[in-house]
Amino acid sequence: MSFLVLGGSFNPVHIGHLIMAEEVATQFGYGRVILVPAFMPPHKDLVDDPGPEHRLAMLRLAVVGQELFSVDDCELRRGGPSYTVDTLADLVARLRPDGRPALLIGDDLAEGFTSWREPGRILGMARLIVARRSGLSYELGLAHESAGNLLVPISSTLVRQRVRDGGAWKNLVPPGVASYMDAHGLYRN
Repeated sequence: MSFLVLGGSFNPVHIGHLIMAEEVATQFGYGRVILVPAFMPPHKDLVDDPGPEHRLAMLRLAVVGQELFSVDDCELRRGGPSYTVDTLADLVARLRPDGRPALLIGDDLAEGFTSWREPGRILGMARLIVARRSGLSYELGLAHESAGNLLVPISSTLVRQRVRDGGAWKNLVPPGVASYMDAHGLYRN
């Protein structure tokens, strides 16, 4: 079986991530979505990071009982900057998909894609699918496909802000993630 890969800091994972991934997997015919938490994203700072162990635990809780999703901790085990090209090479070598895997990125990352490490090699290994996250238009200039997914206006930044400010946030994340965040006091002042 081939698979769809969605990487990110997942700081924390929220329902927008899962809705987007499920919609894109369905639209493009992928029966498996692999979520890969970054150890150290090379293109952004991890704000209020509770640490990779907490982010991994929340991601695993988010997909309990959902056959479509699996979590792979290869970037956490590898350490250092989390380069997509290395992750795809690792996943393809270990999992040996029977079809071409896909890499899912949000439209908020599309214009910066050419600055990623070895974008040509990434495109050689995987089909690039760009999903709606921001709703903004973008110019990529490389072979890709655009997803017709719902625009879900939830971000990890919004979740962290609401937790910090005492606002409503518990239905923005899967129930197990909300319980975990409460139990560990994550993202509070």
